[in-house]
Amino acid sequence: MGFGNIAGLRCLQCGTSYRMDQVGYSCPSCDLDGALDVEYDYSELGRSFREQVQCHAAFDMWRYHALLPVDAENAPQQHTGGTPLYRLRMPGCGRLLVKDDSRNPSGSLKDRASALAVALAAEVGAKTVAAASTGNAAAALACMAAGTELRCVIFAPSNAAQEKLAQIRAYGAEIVDVEGGYDEAFDACDRACHENGWYNRSTGLNSYMTEGKKTVAFEIFEQMHWAVPDRVFVPVGNGCIVGAVYKGFEEIKRMGLADRVPRIMGAQAEGSDYMWRAWRDGAGPHTAERRQCHTAASSISVALPRDRIKALRAVEASGGEFLRVSDSHIFAAQLALARATGVFAEPGAAAAYAAACQFGAGDRDETTVVLNTGSGLKDIGGLLRSGVLHVAAEVAEVPRGTLKSVASMLRDESRHLAG
Repeated sequence: MGFGNIAGLRCLQCGTSYRMDQVGYSCPSCDLDGALDVEYDYSELGRSFREQVQCHAAFDMWRYHALLPVDAENAPQQHTGGTPLYRLRMPGCGRLLVKDDSRNPSGSLKDRASALAVALAAEVGAKTVAAASTGNAAAALACMAAGTELRCVIFAPSNAAQEKLAQIRAYGAEIVDVEGGYDEAFDACDRACHENGWYNRSTGLNSYMTEGKKTVAFEIFEQMHWAVPDRVFVPVGNGCIVGAVYKGFEEIKRMGLADRVPRIMGAQAEGSDYMWRAWRDGAGPHTAERRQCHTAASSISVALPRDRIKALRAVEASGGEFLRVSDSHIFAAQLALARATGVFAEPGAAAAYAAACQFGAGDRDETTVVLNTGSGLKDIGGLLRSGVLHVAAEVAEVPRGTLKSVASMLRDESRHLAG
């Protein structure tokens, strides 16, 4: 494995430091209660980071290879990263940008982690890659493994969206149906990987997945002309994406390229709010009660987030917040975002936009980025079952393209859905 500029690995639970050749996916002492951070020589990298990035011809995630734990030569052929950043125009003092990561090959931000996983598996000589997923990570892994010699096995919970399962099968991956939710699928995948020696891409176990996902922060920084936004709204299920967004911006700061990190705002569904409760109670990432999930936003429906250490750190260390939004607000925001920007987000991803509206981002003299992590085409069934499309036809038309119109639509459609 190419160690490059890597200084080592550090467990966020016990603080123990390791060399890359000493450990696997996670801390051997803390196991799933820990989370490893990959650390780099930031002072050295900061001297040439921008120049190295600009020398890379393609606008993709691999232009940031100096801060990745794998050689770019092992990257899969699919163009990953380099997704657009749109401006949502509105009359208020707020400046709202939408980072549309649904434009990745399989339609989600998780392509970034899966591209890295396939490259890492190739480096260690693995023959099979596996993952537990509600759909997006699985589709991403199947997509990145397509065209390679790697066998791909997916452990999918019974509530996974049929659109995502069809996509996984289309890429040629094998699906193991698991009775229950994500947590049961995670355990089944972990056992199978241990027994068979497979490479496990599952979020929360494989600490390297943060490294692929953090490249979205580097892109935002570059697309904003090497500037940092004030806030970033991120949907939260398992916690890896929100933790990765923070890590990316924190590394920018540690390289001396910015003097702050944005406030990270984690958006959860009311029916799957473990991280919100852990943050509210202030007792750490392991103490909140594990509850059965009740949300139609399947991609963020997780009873026990596996990357909860990194997720909580992201919000607390940046001075951000966790917010909860109802399913009716999520589906209304999904529709409003599509009408205002042409970005069609899946329900779980639309939670970030719903949270930004609920927070009143448009009324603040700040630059806010909303991260769209997945395409609405991945969960058409959820939108159809929500009834929001029928309600929208009955709601009076409002001016499009403004955050105030979105807030109005959220209020009106929530009343209709509730009634």
